[in-house]
Amino acid sequence: MPQTSKTTVAEMNALTGALSPIFGSVASDVELPVDHMNDQPVAPQVAAELIREYLSTEGNAHQNLATFVQTYMEPEATQLMADTLEKNAIDKDEYPMTADIENRCVAILENLWHADPDEQPMGTSTVGSSEACMLGGLGMLFRWKALAKAAGIDVYSETRPNLVVTSGYQICWEKFCRYWDIEMRLVPMDENHLSMDPELAMKYVDDHTIGVVCIIGITYTGRYDDVKGMDKLLAEYNKTAKVPVRIHVDGASGAMIAPFIEPDLEWDFRLPNVWSISTSGHKYGLVYPGIGWVIWRSKEALPEDMIFWVSYLGGQEATMAINFSRSAAQIVGQYYVFLRNGFEGYKEIHTRTMDVAHHLVDEISKMGIFEMVYSAEECPILCWKLVADKDWTLYDLQDRLRMHGWQIPAYPLPANMQETVVQRIVCRADLSMTLVDKFLRDMKAEIANLDKSHIITGKTDREYTTSFDHSGR
Repeated sequence: MPQTSKTTVAEMNALTGALSPIFGSVASDVELPVDHMNDQPVAPQVAAELIREYLSTEGNAHQNLATFVQTYMEPEATQLMADTLEKNAIDKDEYPMTADIENRCVAILENLWHADPDEQPMGTSTVGSSEACMLGGLGMLFRWKALAKAAGIDVYSETRPNLVVTSGYQICWEKFCRYWDIEMRLVPMDENHLSMDPELAMKYVDDHTIGVVCIIGITYTGRYDDVKGMDKLLAEYNKTAKVPVRIHVDGASGAMIAPFIEPDLEWDFRLPNVWSISTSGHKYGLVYPGIGWVIWRSKEALPEDMIFWVSYLGGQEATMAINFSRSAAQIVGQYYVFLRNGFEGYKEIHTRTMDVAHHLVDEISKMGIFEMVYSAEECPILCWKLVADKDWTLYDLQDRLRMHGWQIPAYPLPANMQETVVQRIVCRADLSMTLVDKFLRDMKAEIANLDKSHIITGKTDREYTTSFDHSGR
């Protein structure tokens, strides 16, 4: 019988460690690195499982009804994106087919938003809608500077350029104004105007206004600003203005909903003063984060100063994005979803999502203790305030629902309405009627629990604990 060599034994001993069950391995008994790298390598299966176990303590993404961000894609899309993670989106010379796919996505959005090909619209992908908004804002700023100088306005005076936007803005606009030293002029919301009031907004416009931002899908409520009304008033203003004021539509959510749900709604390039539009591909564009898009209606709308020609890896490429090297996976994912769903597929998905939102509106309204602030009229988003006289608040309800895994935020409305606290649900494509009915059962159970927990009954602690339904069932 042949003798086993010492080398073979050593190799077998090494294999023994590699073949150990994951949670029987030495590595599984070591704390995950916090601020220093571990000294020795860890087997890939062990490393993956330890991180997976750590992440498992987070919430379930499908129960996160606070986020607008997409939480489901088909396995085929996920695999396709994984297959293209190594492609650098900026390297158009090395990956010309990937660059062509990005250009096709831009052209699809131009068509969806009624851009006129004769005006030579232009656009680009971005990491998300925040970068897209930054680029839209820079386009407004650069245009204003050029036109203001030509009109004899001192662009270097103590009077800063300003941007007009509703007080229900998303934080990216505050970042833009702070980064580029722009005065942020907030049009206040009130109970009668839970979106921008165009008449009031015009009072904030002057010769130093770089543009007006209209939001379709305000973060706080989901409402759409009246883009058409704003366009009409600016058309009159621009007849005598030293510097014409244009609109950037922040369509982070609504720009990928309105074309399918309300095709006759005029908010896009059909309106002459809408000069740029941004959106999140990773919201109702149905792609995993992060991907955004920004389109300018014409070459005139995109200042030449924003286009950079770079010599990179053997070619000359135009770039107008703030970010440079990044994976093309999300761009490929966006093209997959456009191809996979087509117009009718998007319409079906968003229509069903709206049905789910309206079901929630109906059922929550029937509870008799809430008043709907926004009832998913345009976006599949709903928010409500507590109107019944209760000893608990929406913050309490938020905490109780979190015990079931549901993330339903409670928060005050923006300045001028901060006394009003609302709770909001964002319905996404992966929120089924089955999940919604489970949520509604949990919500009703926790309302009953809150009603009981805030009543002083004179019972002993033991009697009270017994009557409290901790399970929520």
